[in-house]
Amino acid sequence: MTAIKHALQRDIFTPNDERLLSIVNVCKAGKKKKNCFLCATVSTERPVQVNVVKVKKSDKGDFYKRQIAWPLRDLTVVDAKDANKENPDFDLHFDKVYKWVASSVVEKNSFISCIWKLNQRYLRKKIDFANVSSQLLEESIPSGESQIVVGGDEESVDEYQELNAREEQDIEIMMEGCEYAISNAEAFAEKLSRELQVLDGANIQSIMASEKQVNILMQLLDEALKEVDEIEQKLSSYEEMLQSVKDQMDQISQSNHLIQLSNTNNKKLLEEIEFLVNHMDLSKGHIKALEDGDLSSSRGIEACTNASEALLHCMNISLRPGHEMLHAVKKQQTSFSHYKEHFARRLASHLNNVFVHQGHDQSSTLAQHSVELTLPKHHPFHRDLLQYAKLMEWLKNTDREKYEGLIRNYVDYISKLYEREIRDFFEVAKTKMSCTTKEGKKFATLPRKETAVKQETESLHGSVGKLTGSTSSLNILSVQGSGSRRSQSSSLLDMGNMSASDLDVADRTKFDKIFEQVLSELEPLCLAEQDFISKFFKLQQQLNVGTSPGELEETDGLVSSRPLMSGPEKQPSASSEKEIVRQMMIKIFRTIEPELNVLIAFGDKIDSFNSLYMLVKMSYHVWTAENVDPASFLSTTLGNVLVTVKRNFDKCISSQIKQMEEVKISKKSKVGILPFVSGFEEFAELAESIFRNAERRGDLDKAYIKLIRAVSANVEKVANESQKTPRDVVMMENFHHIFATLSRLKISCLEAERKEAKQKYTDHLQSYVIYSLGQPLDKLNQFFEGIEARVAQGVREEEVSYQLAYNKQELRKVIKEYPGKEVKKGLDNLYKKVDKHLCEEENLLQVVWHSMQDEFIRQYKHFEGLIARCYPGSGVTMEFTIQDILEYFSSIAQSH
Repeated sequence: MTAIKHALQRDIFTPNDERLLSIVNVCKAGKKKKNCFLCATVSTERPVQVNVVKVKKSDKGDFYKRQIAWPLRDLTVVDAKDANKENPDFDLHFDKVYKWVASSVVEKNSFISCIWKLNQRYLRKKIDFANVSSQLLEESIPSGESQIVVGGDEESVDEYQELNAREEQDIEIMMEGCEYAISNAEAFAEKLSRELQVLDGANIQSIMASEKQVNILMQLLDEALKEVDEIEQKLSSYEEMLQSVKDQMDQISQSNHLIQLSNTNNKKLLEEIEFLVNHMDLSKGHIKALEDGDLSSSRGIEACTNASEALLHCMNISLRPGHEMLHAVKKQQTSFSHYKEHFARRLASHLNNVFVHQGHDQSSTLAQHSVELTLPKHHPFHRDLLQYAKLMEWLKNTDREKYEGLIRNYVDYISKLYEREIRDFFEVAKTKMSCTTKEGKKFATLPRKETAVKQETESLHGSVGKLTGSTSSLNILSVQGSGSRRSQSSSLLDMGNMSASDLDVADRTKFDKIFEQVLSELEPLCLAEQDFISKFFKLQQQLNVGTSPGELEETDGLVSSRPLMSGPEKQPSASSEKEIVRQMMIKIFRTIEPELNVLIAFGDKIDSFNSLYMLVKMSYHVWTAENVDPASFLSTTLGNVLVTVKRNFDKCISSQIKQMEEVKISKKSKVGILPFVSGFEEFAELAESIFRNAERRGDLDKAYIKLIRAVSANVEKVANESQKTPRDVVMMENFHHIFATLSRLKISCLEAERKEAKQKYTDHLQSYVIYSLGQPLDKLNQFFEGIEARVAQGVREEEVSYQLAYNKQELRKVIKEYPGKEVKKGLDNLYKKVDKHLCEEENLLQVVWHSMQDEFIRQYKHFEGLIARCYPGSGVTMEFTIQDILEYFSSIAQSH
């Protein structure tokens, strides 16, 4: 091992200015035995650097190489594994734990001892030496020593100490006093030695001369000790006297403490008595108000409110520890409970009577509303009851059972009252709706389209006014009159003959106003009642009463709720204020939704197109209600009714499509514009006026697409079945009408259908022109078709005239058969034929005639081109010119 140590010092550490102090041959624990050396080194330069270096023997030779070095300051733990038994295993904790197995226990112990000594000398830090024998560790070396024994070789490590400034100055003075201090160091050393011996002798003589003085000093010390004993005896006597005084003062202090304690107790007792008197004393006026105060007058209600608040304050006062055991406090609390129960019974009984009387009093006012489309106002009743709001809050906090009973009674009484009012209100609404039939007949004699559009525009945009909770453009108007109820449905087929029918726009406008007035009456009624419930029953905060959303049940088709309170034996579940109010509103206004559904069905029975008005109105009111509170009773109810209206609207559209599919056309008369095509125009005009700026425009757009597709499909179906009118005429006229309608109304969702209608109109116009015009120069056309066939077979165009059947003589012969007079006669007959096919309503005769003129001229130019190419220089031309053709068409059109 010594040889290895010298080799490592020479090859590895000396070049790096380091000195090897200890070495141990190790291998890693748990792996193959690949040996290496752990070396403890210090640097030869200052400041001293202490490292633990891992050295490994090279695989290719006998030399060693430095693999990794750890500064000793990074070492935190040295774990020798076992302090009592010899064990070659040990761990070094640097940035991670390194586990080693030494080749011998001696090397391991020597290395650990070296690490401990280096730590004590250079680092002075607390490295934890775990499981290391105490005999192995040496004491820390004082900082003044100049050497330390390290490692198994016990080498001396010199420690150099610099001279301080004073020492340097003394040496310089001494050397200046001797001329040969530098030139002859041995002589200088001998001189210093002689001077030192002289000084030592002087020191010894001085010590011996001072013995007499020491004896004198000892005598003086003995005398001083005697004086100290005398002083101690006097101090003891003084201490006994002071102790007697102290005992007397202690007795006086204890007496004063007892007096102060008595005063403190008296003050605290007074404070407790004042606390109980001030907070648990109810005045006689408050007691009188609680026992027999007037609950029917404003002054009496105010007095009872103040008394109840004072009582609640006394009952809820936080007593201090021990107060509840006082007899007077128990007695006072019993009195408070008696006052509370007595007043709670009086208050509950009085409010129940108020609820009952309100139901009877309000019923007497129903007669005056029976002929008017208005609901009775409950504001006076709410105003009177709100005087008791603070008392209700007191009852809620003191007697939950009676509070819950009042809620049940209020809901029961007021729901019956509202049920009567709402049913009578809807009966008036249905009566007024049925009266619109007779009044609508007055408008039947007016021009149909102008009257409809004017009436609709005035209905939607002409009226002014304000609605409670609504900003709809259709405002509340009073509808008067009487008449029989009508049961009839509108369709796109009879919209075209609206002037002769009693189902006109005037009827629908009046229905719209009535329906809007119904919604405008119901909305403030529900909002006012909901606001009253929240304020009167103090439901603004969290309340542990009510039913959960899952407690709803169906009763005779009506949505209702189970009793809001379940009695004292069952604690109701916690619920938010909105849910509680909503459940109360469902029970109170349980008839609104079914009555609205009946009214909607009634309006739909009168006229299926009323669903358009109802969809717009209901959508707007649902939108406004959801903006206020999406989970409120009003929002939920109107949302459910809106679903019904939307179904009726979809049913109306489906009914129109079915009627289109079932339409039958007369076989003896020309078709013209189909009734459902003109009906779609009327429907679109009506719908656009109703749905302008509506919230549910998407529903109408979907209906438009369904209708226009059905109209297109059924136009083609009728065109295919038509016998009197050519198919192309039916398609051309009706798609032209559809295109004109969509272009005029500018319905954005039908832009693609508008372009498609235009394309179909153009295609069928061209097809009809070609079909009707046919081959006006039949023989000439056959002649040139033969020429084109020869050219197609390979005959050159300039050689066609040499063909026997197609020479110049044959060409002149065919041309002479078509003089201008004959051509004009044929065109005149064609004009009459087209006039019979086309209807006057669409006024497409001139358009078709102009298209025929263009087609005829195109054929004429085609013939002339063939003559010029196949018979060049022949001088053969047609017997009429393009100018003649234009004159023929113009004169024929003017003559008819």
